[in-house]
Amino acid sequence: MQVTDPRQIDGFYRALLERAADHVGIFYVGVKTTGVFCIATCRARKPKRENVVFYTDLKDALDAGYRPCKVCKPTENAYTAPSDVADAINWLRQHPKERLSDGRLRQLGIGPERIRRWFQQHYGMSFQAFQRSLRINSALAELKEGRCATDAALDSGYDSLSGFGYTCKKLTGRAPTAAAQIILIHRFTTPLGPMFVCASERGICLMEFVDRKMLETELSDLQRLLRARILAGENRHTRQAERQVGEYFAGTRSRFTLALDTPGSEFQQSVWQALQTIPYGGTASYAGQAERLGRPEAARAVARANGANRVAIVVPCHRVLGKDGSLTGYGGGLARKQWLLEHERRHAFDRSLACLISD
Repeated sequence: MQVTDPRQIDGFYRALLERAADHVGIFYVGVKTTGVFCIATCRARKPKRENVVFYTDLKDALDAGYRPCKVCKPTENAYTAPSDVADAINWLRQHPKERLSDGRLRQLGIGPERIRRWFQQHYGMSFQAFQRSLRINSALAELKEGRCATDAALDSGYDSLSGFGYTCKKLTGRAPTAAAQIILIHRFTTPLGPMFVCASERGICLMEFVDRKMLETELSDLQRLLRARILAGENRHTRQAERQVGEYFAGTRSRFTLALDTPGSEFQQSVWQALQTIPYGGTASYAGQAERLGRPEAARAVARANGANRVAIVVPCHRVLGKDGSLTGYGGGLARKQWLLEHERRHAFDRSLACLISD
């Protein structure tokens, strides 16, 4: 749909000038003078205000005759790993115990320098550090299943048990034979930009958009509260989360069935549980949530606990509005909050209509 509200257009244009990452997927901007359309973070020279038109859906921009920008590549999603990076990641997933050297990358037709830059930018770590995390995670999983440390180390590409032990202690804080507590972190893409999902053996403990301002603090608190170290990797919980969130964005899922491992105070836990009772397509206020908890005087405390939620979308803090119905703070950005609410309302209405027709 083309955006016609002047105030919304002004906000989108400011976001375009600022290359606001929290507006990725919120709008697509067509440039009349060039005939191309872009996403919010495009690095190309910014067009004048009178030369742009905004759309809320990628298909609408295409239908209007605009071509995808070659700089930001909106049809591929700016945050989706480029094909060569994706090939490298897929190779590692298929060979978790092997090391993908620069020479091997070149044999596969992949530029090592490009891989390094992408991982540093999008994961905040080097490609080699990412590989070490995967190998250590694979070896630790085998140790828990009863395999001896020497066999696990040699099979994971380490030349000696001492080298394996040193790397393991550096990454996890403990020797391989000790019961190290590990949180796995995995990056995946959504229509609103990339997200990180973290999971322990018990369940999901964090899921946030990667540009969330307090993300580093959240990750640090998570390690402290669970007494664990964060390593790159996947497990059944991260894979299930990626699949169910994908279904949510596709409009085919309104409820999540994910195991959660969310450390917090007794009061915070009660607030997070209450958030999950707000129906899909519906909203609530902080005051209303406080009353449901039997603490009508604690609206501010509820708001703080709501802000401390680390599991976006699944624990739906985006469904909480101000007492007057206005949008209030959201870690992923107010533009994303508005998009999520409209997405749920639209699909909830469609389901209700389908039920009426079937009856």
